[in-house]
Amino acid sequence: MAATLLSPRRLRLRHPAQFVVAGFATTIAIGTLLLLLPVSAAGPGRAPFLVAVFTATSATCVTGLIVVDTPVYWTGFGETVILVLIQVGGFGIMTVGSLIGLLLSRRIGLRQRMTAQAERNALELGGVREVLLRVAGFSLAFEALAAVIITLRLWTAYDEPIGRAARNGIFHAVSAFNNAGFSLYSDNLIGFVSDPWICLTIAFAIILGGIGFPVLNELKGNLHDPTRWSLHTKLTLATTGVLLVVGTLAFIAFEWTNPATFGDLDTADSLLASFFQGVQPRTAGFNSVDTSALNESTLLVSSALMLIGAGSASTGGGIKVTTFALLAFVIWSETRGDPEVSLFGRRMPSTAQRQALSVALLGLGAGVIGTFVLLSVADVGMGSALYESFSAFGTVGLSTGITPALPELGQLALMGLMFLGRVGPITLFAALVLRQRQRLYRFPEERPIIG
Repeated sequence: MAATLLSPRRLRLRHPAQFVVAGFATTIAIGTLLLLLPVSAAGPGRAPFLVAVFTATSATCVTGLIVVDTPVYWTGFGETVILVLIQVGGFGIMTVGSLIGLLLSRRIGLRQRMTAQAERNALELGGVREVLLRVAGFSLAFEALAAVIITLRLWTAYDEPIGRAARNGIFHAVSAFNNAGFSLYSDNLIGFVSDPWICLTIAFAIILGGIGFPVLNELKGNLHDPTRWSLHTKLTLATTGVLLVVGTLAFIAFEWTNPATFGDLDTADSLLASFFQGVQPRTAGFNSVDTSALNESTLLVSSALMLIGAGSASTGGGIKVTTFALLAFVIWSETRGDPEVSLFGRRMPSTAQRQALSVALLGLGAGVIGTFVLLSVADVGMGSALYESFSAFGTVGLSTGITPALPELGQLALMGLMFLGRVGPITLFAALVLRQRQRLYRFPEERPIIG
């Protein structure tokens, strides 16, 4: 019975995209209703509908963009609702991404019984349970470790009461691993810019959450044997490493002498801040310096990194690092005149190249359209509008501070970008794979002039 319900034939009748979109929309609706309760808002009465739905959307889509100051505006109950939405959103996208990727592409590289099931085109209930348990195990283990470190640091170094330190530690650990960027401090993490215990713990939690469950699952059994890593794992880790270096170097190059960001920091603290901020555009959203004071060059590089995003089936957003890497290799192969695209000793099928191009262009188009909307409805600069739009689509949460002041139409546009950025890439992938079909004829070939 279970195999029948989850078979590829059944999925063609009820598209996976329907379940993904409906699941996230339902979660947002429930979160909105909870945040509308008077007990959720710290002030008198209840939160306005737009504030509640924007916050619920941002939390469920693990983005981090806010229109109100989280620790001031929301009560402990409201903050707990936000925390649960972040956890559900991050866990949901990792699970759904892994299951759909396993069932449709059968190239993620999950081992043992699940791999055998995928090759038989059948994903039984036991396989689903295994994915759920493993995703939950990875998430809780990494979040617990980060929470303990942050809690102890807040308790011992900042004299926070143990109860408050534990609450803040758990909240920031969950927010970091799920790449959400929500913080219980009004200045986000600016007060910890010189603290390596806080910054590095959160940064590495972000990186692990952004790698993706398929890679984490494969590394669990083959960490010391890269020769057994799948192409997906090699490509994800290599591209992630390159982008982390690029992000760090960009902040060193463009912000080192900026008096509004790194001006009061010594060399060691500037290097720490550069690495921490270089990690954030991978869809995290925390900031240890004033983001609104960043140079235009930094905003542009960060916007590009936010578009690329994190790994597939991860808590991060964007078009995904594998999409970007594959397109880079397509360009490299074309400039070399190679007849085929190959990397790590494997030839890339043309279908994967077309799918990567489709995802990238649609993501870029969404960000550009969002930028145009913000420029049309608000008096903001091009750099800020572009940065905010790609932050929303990449489910990053970094902001130059314009989001709370945007008119309703602008905030609605950002909500649409957050939702699209969260469910769009995975549902588009599922749609492209399911629409593959054999054509029994070919048209005559003719080339247009390119360039």
